[in-house]
Amino acid sequence: MKLICGASNQDLSSIWDLCALYATAGVHCIDVAADAAVVHTAREALDWVQKSIGVRPWLMISVSDGQDEHFRKAWFNPKLCPMDCPRPCQKTCPALAITKQEGINSKRCYGCGRCIPRCPLGLIVEQDHHLKLKDVGPLLAELRPDAIEIHTAPGRKNEFQATFSEIMSAKVPFQRVAVSCGLQGYGITAKELAQELWERHSYLRRYKQKPLWQLDGRRMSGDLGGGTAKVAAKLWQKIHPLAPPGPLQLAGGTNEKTINYLPTKNGPAGIAFGGMARKLIQPWLIQAEANQIPLRKWPEGWQAALQEAKQLINPWLLRSSGHHTC
Repeated sequence: MKLICGASNQDLSSIWDLCALYATAGVHCIDVAADAAVVHTAREALDWVQKSIGVRPWLMISVSDGQDEHFRKAWFNPKLCPMDCPRPCQKTCPALAITKQEGINSKRCYGCGRCIPRCPLGLIVEQDHHLKLKDVGPLLAELRPDAIEIHTAPGRKNEFQATFSEIMSAKVPFQRVAVSCGLQGYGITAKELAQELWERHSYLRRYKQKPLWQLDGRRMSGDLGGGTAKVAAKLWQKIHPLAPPGPLQLAGGTNEKTINYLPTKNGPAGIAFGGMARKLIQPWLIQAEANQIPLRKWPEGWQAALQEAKQLINPWLLRSSGHHTC
């Protein structure tokens, strides 16, 4: 069980509450942006959870071997926005990152891109925010996370190797090295995706790392409904017999319906929740912000949000029977 805070999410207040809440609910791993302030915030939250209930999930950092939708932010100049615009971009933003006065709050935006096609004037553009290769090793050596995730894409074998070599230069003893990849938008078959994973497997094993394969079904869309859940489950069904050794984890489109499309036995080793997990507790995060108080210091809101989080992950915890999947 993994919580994806968002590879471009820099909203420190919400990250603290997200990490603390889902760690308390029982996830095994927290995945955050490769940003020193974000990692520091997540660690503070996990320290608090450990002191409170005696558990501590792994802290994972996400990087990419090239441009990736997970590592982008939307931007537009609000001065160019017509006064009478109905603002469909603002209505479609799941992160509530768009305001009439300020445009897009870059710290809150996590790069889903739904606002881009909704602008009637085409004012919204995407900006790349993935960590540059030369900065990967020094940052990891400084932050020393428990695990690392590399977002990759078909055809980027050389880029993956360069990124992984830089990661290894940090000399951090990772519990797992996750590799995230999918079919969406690449025009390849499941067999071809499996071959891409096998290529990366041989490289990881050369460095004696333990791989975890994160299958990215429909990227950053888990809060959209049952259709995305089916895509995530279908990808696992296709890749499962073809994948290299190592646990398979579902992501991208995962939500509370995903479990309904998978076998009760011998299913995926794990699941990662991103957009759905954030959306569930967003009403309490917003209210806590309005009350100018951290969610953890608002007992009624904390308990209500915790119940929502548990309803999402408890079915998976029951299936896992204590198996540490991340």
